[in-house]
Amino acid sequence: MRIWILVKKSKIEEKVPKKLLKKEKKVTTMSVAHVDDDEEENIHKPSKLQHAEKALPNGDIYLGQWAENCPNGQGKFLWADGCMYVGSWCRGRTMGRGKFSWPSGATYEGQFKNGYMDGEGTYTGSSNDTYRGMWQSNTRHGGGMQSFSNGDCYKGQWCHGKMEGKGRYTWKNGNEYVGYWREGKMNGVGTLVWANGSLYEGSWQDGLPKGNGTFRWVDGSFYVGVWSEDAKEQSGTYYTSSANRGSIGWDPLNVYSVYLRDCSVVSVEKILVFPSEKMVSWQCEGKPLQNLIIRPATRQGNTISKGHKNYELMLNLQLGIRHSVGKPAPATSLDLKATAFDSRNKVWTKFPPEGTKHTPPHQSCEFKWKDYCPLVFRTLRKLFKVDPANYMMSICGSDALRELSSPGKSGCFFYLTNDDKYMIKTVKKSEVKMLKRMLPAYYNHVRFHENTLLTRFYGLHCVKMTGPAQKKVRFVIMGNLFCTEYSIHRRFDLKGSSHGRLAVKHESEIDSTTTLKDLDLNLIFRLQKSWFQEFCRQLNRDCDFLEHEKIMDYSLLVGIHFREISPSGQPLSTTETKHQTPIGEGDGHKSSEGEAPFDANWWSSIRLGSNMHARAELTTRRNSGECQLVGEPTGECYDVILVFGIIDILQDYDISKKLEHAYKSFQHDPTSISAIDPRHYSKRFRDFIFKIFTEDQHG
Repeated sequence: MRIWILVKKSKIEEKVPKKLLKKEKKVTTMSVAHVDDDEEENIHKPSKLQHAEKALPNGDIYLGQWAENCPNGQGKFLWADGCMYVGSWCRGRTMGRGKFSWPSGATYEGQFKNGYMDGEGTYTGSSNDTYRGMWQSNTRHGGGMQSFSNGDCYKGQWCHGKMEGKGRYTWKNGNEYVGYWREGKMNGVGTLVWANGSLYEGSWQDGLPKGNGTFRWVDGSFYVGVWSEDAKEQSGTYYTSSANRGSIGWDPLNVYSVYLRDCSVVSVEKILVFPSEKMVSWQCEGKPLQNLIIRPATRQGNTISKGHKNYELMLNLQLGIRHSVGKPAPATSLDLKATAFDSRNKVWTKFPPEGTKHTPPHQSCEFKWKDYCPLVFRTLRKLFKVDPANYMMSICGSDALRELSSPGKSGCFFYLTNDDKYMIKTVKKSEVKMLKRMLPAYYNHVRFHENTLLTRFYGLHCVKMTGPAQKKVRFVIMGNLFCTEYSIHRRFDLKGSSHGRLAVKHESEIDSTTTLKDLDLNLIFRLQKSWFQEFCRQLNRDCDFLEHEKIMDYSLLVGIHFREISPSGQPLSTTETKHQTPIGEGDGHKSSEGEAPFDANWWSSIRLGSNMHARAELTTRRNSGECQLVGEPTGECYDVILVFGIIDILQDYDISKKLEHAYKSFQHDPTSISAIDPRHYSKRFRDFIFKIFTEDQHG
């Protein structure tokens, strides 16, 4: 029930300049000041609403509905510097639909979440640039159209404020590009058509033609070949039309110096101050999670540049991947023959610096490249819906790989692609044998269980360096579990054992890249009913598979994104009475029967283990010993987004693990150590995971 206290013109309103009041009245008549009924149901509703007029000591003014000692409902906030917000509030933060205005004349009209521009909205800049589309955490993210003040227009996908994915860019002069983008530049496969009818169709990199492509003229002439701004790398053939048989040829570098001169992509207007940065700290905000500070996310790894000890290895790896993925291959059926899995099915290719008939010249040392079971991994990439061109660009593009700062416990090294999509791990010979042995069963498992939580393998390769040592480096390419649009604030590697399962770092040293362990976990995760049931079914299937393959020592890697964070960086708790929205609702994303999800891109990004909404409940242990793996629930909950999957699945219970188990059993409780037989490991792992993941009774 809403209670309004009607008052006459207030003293606060008398102090507001008439010009600003006129601006207010104009805004209050707009539909953005109302919240859809479906959306209202998903927002915390205080028991009583009153009309309040608050003048803050710094000159800011709030006029509107008030409850629980903060703005709740509809209201206007006027900042002393000239910024203004009119619209919906929840617990002291902009939430729902509203309009934010800057002194420069720029405006954002659309959906807000926890103070951020988030959902569908329209931003009109001070120079009259206009963006209409999806937003996430103050950035253009998802589908949207940007109209620039100079007459150019882009319509397509965005990622964290930049054009990324598939899109169409139209220049005022009539030129048009349709294809893929990356970080605001034409990148991948695309076609640029000039106003005069000429066109280039092929590969792009960093906004320029790079790789295989064809340039065509209106008269029928065309040039086909390998494109590069570097004349040494450029090669191709010019074909004249019947009308131009007397032509002696054409310089392809003209495309770079002449044709692309009028095809510059305009940058979007930078927003200097975001609405979320203007939010006031009210006393109504949730209780913060003590001793947990969310620091700004840092990018993992160090870029491998020239002079790095593994620079040549990276070049060799990229050359090999480009060769394996780029060479023509017949269409593959998902029904593979047994011969495709033959462990002897491997291909060695020699890469001399001067190049061969099948390999390009390069600046690295001579090496040999081995491709294990290439048909199987090509089909796995197809099964996992990995586009070959994008896969090759991620690993072999102009951007260098990043090496994680320290190797894992096994001594293996990890590398990340620049776009974070793929992780490359060096593996031991025994792990290669293990993967080859389990490959037929793994292939069938992931084929028939698309929601599997198991690591996704995309390739298995070996580089053999030349020289006296004849060093071999074996590596596997996997999907990066944490490649998500949400910042990962905390990550846990969970096995269900207690011995050695505690981080040695102090809380002040822990950041978003620190991997914590079982005894560091003080949360249990509550999933919406249908997702929890599917989670249980799939975890059991995956564990049955691993047990059958005699694999142990695997982990559930969990990444946590806290949806509400205080200005000081602490996660904010919800209350038990606050309505929790089920999967597919909330966050400004509406979904009802007969209606498409509000943001199809956001909806399609959700699958088991990826971008899953949940409640995390704080737990506390009775003591600091190792006997209690899972703490007692406290009732204090946090809205989170989870990413999780089963990793490290290439360790079988061989003689070394049996000896490790026997040795450690003399010193510790045999049930507390990691090295136990696969059957007992599977049972202990499941028992633990099903204690920390439960069904949300409020969802």
